Amino acid sequence: LVGAFSRVMGHRCVGFSLVPACRPCPAVVAGAGSVPVRALALGTGGLRQRGQRQAAAAEGEGDGETGVVSIDDYEPKSEFLKIMKERGFFNQCTDLKGLDAKLASESVVAYLGFDATAPSLHVGSLLQIMLLRHFQKCGHTPLVLVGGGTTKIGDPSGKDESRKMLDEAAIAANAAGISSVFQKFVEFGDGPGQAKLVNNDDWLSSLKYLEFLRDFGTQFTINRMMTYDSVRLRLEREQPLTFLEFNYMILQAYDFLELSRRQGCSLQFGGSDQWGNIVNGIELTRKVDQKQVFGMTAPLITTSDGKKMGKSADGAIWLNPDLLSPYDYWQFWRNTADADVERFLKIFTELPLEQVSELAALQGAAINDAKVVLADECTRMLHGEECLAGIKETAKSVFASGGASAENMSDLPRHEISRTDFEQGALQIADVMTALGLAKSKAEARRLIKGGGGRINGEKIEDEFLVLSPAALGAEVSDFRVSSGKKK
Repeated sequence: LVGAFSRVMGHRCVGFSLVPACRPCPAVVAGAGSVPVRALALGTGGLRQRGQRQAAAAEGEGDGETGVVSIDDYEPKSEFLKIMKERGFFNQCTDLKGLDAKLASESVVAYLGFDATAPSLHVGSLLQIMLLRHFQKCGHTPLVLVGGGTTKIGDPSGKDESRKMLDEAAIAANAAGISSVFQKFVEFGDGPGQAKLVNNDDWLSSLKYLEFLRDFGTQFTINRMMTYDSVRLRLEREQPLTFLEFNYMILQAYDFLELSRRQGCSLQFGGSDQWGNIVNGIELTRKVDQKQVFGMTAPLITTSDGKKMGKSADGAIWLNPDLLSPYDYWQFWRNTADADVERFLKIFTELPLEQVSELAALQGAAINDAKVVLADECTRMLHGEECLAGIKETAKSVFASGGASAENMSDLPRHEISRTDFEQGALQIADVMTALGLAKSKAEARRLIKGGGGRINGEKIEDEFLVLSPAALGAEVSDFRVSSGKKK
């Protein structure tokens, strides 16, 4: 079995130990539609999983038979895990039965962490945010951890090179931008069940290096750390991995221990790419404080064509309105592929599953009605009900009547050009299309126009080198609408 898995995954057999690798793992739980746990371990973590299976095995007694519990064959007792299973949030966890029993019998504190590497989260993080929202609505307490400390290092997971080093001011500004998003989805406060915002800079920056190494460095081995994907893949690609980044997994593990002590946190959420870091924290807490804590991951969402969720052809789909307008956010969801509609309605809205099924069953052009519902629900949750009327009016004008009035053009992204440049004919249409994000470059803009995909105020642009001037648009013009294709 080990040899077969090694060949399938492209790994060398020398990275495995035959006896431990074949030992049943009672605590690691396969997600919906997955294969038994040993194959799952290889599929999601490669060579790193041997140590993780040993760590997970210490967390529970399993079912007494195979030791593998699949979410497909298990009916959760807790409301939260029922929702996770039904709506497609569940990927894997360290002890399904133990976690389910805990969630069903008491209010649980769980945390989800994000490093402050950008001024906003993008839509690829929305699944995790919705997970926290469901968690709180089920009577539990979410902690939102902003990695002000770990951002100074940079998570090497999934990266071929070191992250850009940010100064304190940039990290603080990014943390503020990220925090503002969560306030739209979960309720913060000091009462029972209310969410709390924490920053790991509060404890990481005050650590004394030698004391930390003596107290916790003995709990980690270089042998095992070298097997983790974040390290192994970087080295296999012959990309440098700094000693600074090598420490990241230790500090994330320490976060879990610290939150267990400070906040009574017993569960960590994360994307499937964070599985190894989560297991590290579970092991550290068990070894140091003799406490049982749990980890659960959600799948990393891709679209039906295999693309990573979070970006479009025009760039990242940011959650902060100063980086992406509510109209563009609505339009992103409105342009969802037919094959993704049902899955996205389950994950990114709170519509009853019966209604989701009805919408997903629509055929032909009628599926567009389901996409409008998806766009409405997602935009309402993030930006509020009040913006929808303007968005709808703009969309109706732009895509139905072929024009936009002065009133509803205000909801579209805007780019200002000086009257002097306009009167002197200093700008071409390709310059404006690039500035508006309708094309990545002037060359691409010209290709779009040449292919019939560029319009001004609904009229097709015939000249890809069109100069914007009073002669072209009229001397009194103050606003004009530029579009590309049928959807922008």
